[in-house]
Amino acid sequence: MKTSSISSYITNFLSVYLPTQRNVSQNTIFSYCDAFRLFLTYCRDQRGIAPERFSIEQFDSSLVGGFLGWLETERGCGVSTRNQRQAAIQSFSRYVLVEAPQYMTACQKILQIPIKKKPHPTVHYLTTNDMQLLLSLPDTAKRSGKRDLVLLSVLYDTGARVQENADLTIRDIRLDVPAHVHLTGKGRKSRDIPLLSQTANLIKEYLDEYHLNTRENLSHPLFKNRHGNQLTRSGIAYILKKYAVTVSKQSPLMSQNITPHTLRHTKAMHLLQAGVHLVYIRDILGHVDVATTGIYAKADTEMKRKALEKVGSIIPVDGPSWSKDAELINWLKNFGKNK
Repeated sequence: MKTSSISSYITNFLSVYLPTQRNVSQNTIFSYCDAFRLFLTYCRDQRGIAPERFSIEQFDSSLVGGFLGWLETERGCGVSTRNQRQAAIQSFSRYVLVEAPQYMTACQKILQIPIKKKPHPTVHYLTTNDMQLLLSLPDTAKRSGKRDLVLLSVLYDTGARVQENADLTIRDIRLDVPAHVHLTGKGRKSRDIPLLSQTANLIKEYLDEYHLNTRENLSHPLFKNRHGNQLTRSGIAYILKKYAVTVSKQSPLMSQNITPHTLRHTKAMHLLQAGVHLVYIRDILGHVDVATTGIYAKADTEMKRKALEKVGSIIPVDGPSWSKDAELINWLKNFGKNK
């Protein structure tokens, strides 16, 4: 049987199938491109398979499994990154399965490779005082400082992902009461998030000072760098880091790295502490499943401590009385034997 190059399948998958048939975002396509760049590098350097001679017949579960292991052992990638690369490869496998059914068995074996489970990380978030300190740091006497204050305020107030924040345009902002912002998240799913009046006022002043509140500027990015281009994810992280260093120094308990996602966690925790139901927090954060949002209900140690104190107040100081009840203890010892 004549062999077929895998290159044509990868090219059509990335340039035709994903953008036109699946309508996935450009960011997802970039992520998938990175995954295949690494995959082809692994095949070339570790398996001796030159990209120009890589046939679709060589694409199997053994090759993919070796690649996933290489990501962790040789490149030092974490479980999340490994799973992201695996998701790209498995999405491609589903595409090949339909386009070339003769390779169905190989593709099905690749799809059967389990996603690696990872321990749930501790949710790091800022206290109310730390958040207030962070927002007090930008020098609003400077235009860049005013932009930074609005940027950090919007990041916190909306609980937006950093890319959602970077993609904001003037058109996405509604300052009429009730003020809100229109976010476009993963899978091109959009949601409207209400803004606090203080944040809305900051945005209005910012738009006025930068002369962005005109019809001609509706498609312009809300946040720009010094070159007039849209702020990138790394640009936003850099701005936050400038101020986060000061917060970490002044707050002894805030030793971990503060990232844009920390502000997202912070918003979720503050909403939870204020008594907002998880369903509403889910909708604000743009989670598909409320179970994802449930991590915040497990994360607040202060809430746990207060709950334990309430329970502890009814326990006698000398210990539980049943510990001295020999008859009860014997019954417990024999409980399993009586069944």
